[in-house]
Amino acid sequence: MKVQLQQQSVRLRLDEDELARLLGGQAVSNLTRLGPAAPWALLLELGEAPDARIEQDGTTPRIVLPRALIAAYGDRLPCRDGLTFHLEHGHEALKLQFDVDVRDSVRLRGVTKRSSHAITTN
Repeated sequence: MKVQLQQQSVRLRLDEDELARLLGGQAVSNLTRLGPAAPWALLLELGEAPDARIEQDGTTPRIVLPRALIAAYGDRLPCRDGLTFHLEHGHEALKLQFDVDVRDSVRLRGVTKRSSHAITTN
């Protein structure tokens, strides 16, 4: 999982294998060791709730995305459009972008003619 952070925006880009693990009920994680600082980790899981959310697992943030939306997104791969979630927490909102690497999808699935529509959720 590739993680891009910038201010109140997070982009998560998975490859096809990571998407399969996620859809199979496993968590996908990213761990970065920043020298002498404590390691930074992020967990990604699917849940049954219709909305995305962020939870805290000890010192590790866990992002839980709606299983139904991610499964529907996986059915339309390969595509360049991802999913965008806006997560409210107090007075700050976090924009979360989720996508699967289109080059990896094309390599595994081939190119198909599909209409692609961006999906934005709240």
